[in-house]
Amino acid sequence: MRKVAVVGAGLTKFMRRAQETGKELSFEAARAALDNAGMQLKDIDCVVMGTAPDAFDGVHMKGEYLSDGSGAWGRPYLRGYVGGGTGVFAPIQGWYHIASGMFDTCLVVCEEKMSGCKPHPQGAFLTIFDHTTERPLYPNLLWIFALEMNRYMTTHGITKREIAHVAVKNKKNAMDHPSAQLPMEITVEDVMNSEVMAWPVNRLDVSPTSDGAAAVILASEEKAKKITDKPIWIQGVGWNLDTSYWTNRDLYYPEYVERAARMAYKMAGVKEPRKEIHIAEPYDPFDYKELHHMEGLLLCGKGEAARLAVDGVTARDGDLPVCPSGGLLGVGNPIAAAGLMKISELFWQLRGEAGKRQVPGQPKRGVAQAWGDLMQVGTVVVMGVD
Repeated sequence: MRKVAVVGAGLTKFMRRAQETGKELSFEAARAALDNAGMQLKDIDCVVMGTAPDAFDGVHMKGEYLSDGSGAWGRPYLRGYVGGGTGVFAPIQGWYHIASGMFDTCLVVCEEKMSGCKPHPQGAFLTIFDHTTERPLYPNLLWIFALEMNRYMTTHGITKREIAHVAVKNKKNAMDHPSAQLPMEITVEDVMNSEVMAWPVNRLDVSPTSDGAAAVILASEEKAKKITDKPIWIQGVGWNLDTSYWTNRDLYYPEYVERAARMAYKMAGVKEPRKEIHIAEPYDPFDYKELHHMEGLLLCGKGEAARLAVDGVTARDGDLPVCPSGGLLGVGNPIAAAGLMKISELFWQLRGEAGKRQVPGQPKRGVAQAWGDLMQVGTVVVMGVD
C-alpha cells in the first residue's frame, strides 16, 4: 500500500447561486486546486466526484452531467454519494486509487447546488425514509435531528445554552474564511431567541442551505515530493454504515462515528486521540452535532464535549481547536462539498497556510469527519505532516 498525500486544495464561495451551474462550480473548485498545487489538468490521472441526489439539481444522471466540469473528460471517473458523509468519503475513494498503485494522481471534486430544489431541499430528503413505516408521516430532517438533540441533552443533562456556544464559536470563526456564507458575531442569547424550527432546534442552531464546490488533489509519495515540499499525508481512513432504521438505535451516541474513527486511528497509529490530534474538523450541520461527533471521534468522553465548548477548550486558540474554519454553521453546508471543505481546511492548517484562521503553534496532525443519511454513515480521515 503506497503513501498518499494531499498536494493542493480549492474552494468556491459557499452561498445561494442563481447563475452558476453545478458544472461551473465544479470547474471553479478544480481550477483553484490545480493552481494551488501548481499543476495542470494534463497532470491528473483520474477523477472522483462526490455529489448528492439528482433531485437537488433536477438533473438526471448528475454524475455524468458533472463529469466534464470536474475535469473527467477522457479520464477514469467515479461518482460516489453517502449522504452528508460524501465530502470525507470522496477523498477516501481517491485514496484507494493512489494507495493501490493504479494511479499516481487523483483530482477529487465535491459539488452541491441545493438552492434550486423547490420549495426546499427537505422535499428531496423525504425519499430517504422507509416508504411503508416512515414516509407516510412526512418526516423531515429537522425534526429527526430535534429528536436526536433532545435525547443527547436528556441523557447527559446538557442544556441548550451550553450547546449554543458551538454556534457562537463557529459563526465567529467563519468571519475569517473567504468562502463563508454566514459569518457573524452572535451571542448565546441570540441563538436562544432565534426562531424555533422543531424544539429544541432553533434557527441559529442550524447550518444554511448552500451551493458550492470543493476540490483536493491527491498524489503518490513519489509524485507528491516532486509537486511540493509541503505534502500533507493521509495517515488513516475509516468508514462505517449503520442500519438505516434510526428508530432501532439509542440516538444519544454516534456509534457509527466511533467505529469509523477507530478504523482511521488504527491505520494512522493513533492510540490516544485526545493527546495525538491537534486540530479537529467534525461535521457540524447542527451545533449539537459538533459535540456529538467530538465524542464519537474519542476526543473526549461521552457527555463531556459541551463543557469543553463552554470552557473555550475548542476555541481556535484553545487546547483542542475544533472547526477553526467556521464549520458548516458558519462557512455553509453544500452537502457533499461541506466535508471536503474540512479536508481542505486541515490541508491549509497543517501547512501553516490558513491565514487569519491559522491555529496557534504548529499542529502536526488533524482529523476530519463527516456524517450522513439517517444517523448511520460515519467517514473519517486522519491527516498529518509526516
